[in-house]
Parts: sequence; C-alpha cells; structure tokens
Amino acid sequence: MQDSSGNLYIAEYGEYDRIQKFTASGEFLLEWGTHGSKPGQFIRPQNLAIDANDQIWVADACNHRIQRFDSQGRLLAIWGKPGHAPGELYYPYDLALDGHGHIYICEFGNHRVQKFTLDGHSLGCWGTEGRGPGQLYNPWALVCDHRGRVFVLDTNNHRVYRIRL
Repeated sequence: MQDSSGNLYIAEYGEYDRIQKFTASGEFLLEWGTHGSKPGQFIRPQNLAIDANDQIWVADACNHRIQRFDSQGRLLAIWGKPGHAPGELYYPYDLALDGHGHIYICEFGNHRVQKFTLDGHSLGCWGTEGRGPGQLYNPWALVCDHRGRVFVLDTNNHRVYRIRL
C-alpha cells in the first residue's frame, strides 16, 4: 500500500510479523511490530489499508483484531475480539476502507464480510459458510470500488462475489 507521500508499506508475517515502510524508490525507512499478542504486536499481519490521513490499518489475523497506526508506527487504536457473533472477528484476513467512514473486513474463519464504523461497531454481516449462493468458503480478500460495491475473493469456492452492505 502507498501513502500520500508515495511511501510504501508492507505487512510481513511468518518469521518477523511486522510492518515495514519504504520510500517510493525502495529505501528502507522504518519497521514496527514483533510477534505477539500485546498492543502493537502481531500474529500474522495479513493485510493493511491506508486511509486519507495516512493512518495504517492492519488486519492482525491470528489475534482476531484490527490495529491502527500513524505513519511512524505509533499505535492509535486497537479493537476486535475473537468470536462468531456480529462485531466479533475470527481470522480477519483483509480490510478495505470505503472513504465514507466505514471499514469492510473479510473474515477467513467466519466465512463472511462485516461492515464496521471506524471505531469498531458492527453495522452488518454478509455471508455464511458454504458453497451456494450468498455463501463464502474461506474468503481471502476484498476491495471497495467508487460506487460502493464490495468485491470478495471467495477463495475455496473459486469465485469473486460482488456485494453491497
């Protein structure tokens, strides 16, 4: 992902569980995060998004939460808890900001997409586990377009769903 200054951010999981920041030409600037479950740490930072204020939103998949940082890696907010009820997260793999005060989260473990306010209040869920219409099976990623549509990569069903929440 790229911020308004052209800097690039990379979420890395596995051996390091961190976020790295580079200039547009590839020069290393900084990194933050280590493996763990404390605030500012990660267990599989699966994906990230950057908002209009250059804040970095991270889907901390195996901690079942969302963390938000400034461009220098300082933790600004953290929300989410593991579970299956609306408002809870189970392996959030991707997130997308719609530019209108909402964040969409693709949950690999819950086989759904949730729409949240930016402070973590659930506004609705879409999808159930399965292979039929309206169902997802381990969705991996999503993206929002300028028309308010959400496209979901429904991994194990080998398809892309277009939804509106």
